[in-house]
Amino acid sequence: MAGSEKEKLSEEAIWNLEVQIPDVAAGATHAAFVRALAAGHTVLMVEGSHLVESKADGSIRVVGEAKPRRKVTVGEVVKVRRLSACA
Repeated sequence: MAGSEKEKLSEEAIWNLEVQIPDVAAGATHAAFVRALAAGHTVLMVEGSHLVESKADGSIRVVGEAKPRRKVTVGEVVKVRRLSACA
């Protein structure tokens, strides 16, 4: 950027950047997963219809059944219930 003028991106450049968002998000999610395991934490994830616990030592344990995903229409308000930290 030169001086006080900001360079404007073209529509094509913006579109090219937006197309990369899913891949960048997937990479960041995987990196967070790997960092959590490397730090010795347990990671809870959904695989198919199961809640699965992964540990740093490579062990995997099925914790329970996952509820089916909820389809949400545009504009629908969804109420989220809070889970206590001590479960």
